[in-house]
Amino acid sequence: MDSLIQTITVYALPVIFGITLHEAAHGYVARMFGDPTAWQAGRVTLNPVKHIDPVGTIIVPLVLLFSTKLMGGAGLLFGWAKPVPVDWGRLRQPKRDMLWVALAGPGSNLVMAVIWAISLRLLAESGSNLSSFWVQMAIAGINVNLVLMALNLVPLPPLDGGRIVFSLLPSKAAWQFSRLEPYGMIILIILMLTGVLWVVLKPFLAFGQSIIGWFL
Repeated sequence: MDSLIQTITVYALPVIFGITLHEAAHGYVARMFGDPTAWQAGRVTLNPVKHIDPVGTIIVPLVLLFSTKLMGGAGLLFGWAKPVPVDWGRLRQPKRDMLWVALAGPGSNLVMAVIWAISLRLLAESGSNLSSFWVQMAIAGINVNLVLMALNLVPLPPLDGGRIVFSLLPSKAAWQFSRLEPYGMIILIILMLTGVLWVVLKPFLAFGQSIIGWFL
């Protein structure tokens, strides 16, 4: 139990800020491209309370952490915040601008992973050892944000990766692709349960890790 509580305290800030800043980034970029919906709803903010979803931000990550500890292995730690409202029709060029709004979320996670990596390097240079609470939190921050980045880049609607693919495809193919959206989360769960999801995530994780390596 003590080990589980320690793990929760180490992961709490990385998970909460990784998820909530991801959503705020979507709203901020949407405003830049002409849609103030999220801004008007007070969702373009660094205040986590505005973004926390009780189930996705707290319960699901806790259950996954507990399950991982119980099984004594590595698991996929993820969650979600309340989705930021984006009115795609209010973007100046909806299909084109969707690309940048979608990229903003995973991009923010990569930036946060870099910030955690810089923090880890500074801690190491100051003499902190691997067992230090702050070192463990920095490592958790890197891992959480890389997984969030990779997971959201999976090319399935309604994930950000699906929005990116939609934006890049020719119009006819894009609309056909969008018909997957009602089944996207079901497909994602199947991929996760069968272990195929890790195979899909590997290229994105490898990219993120290569960037992080520059700062360690």
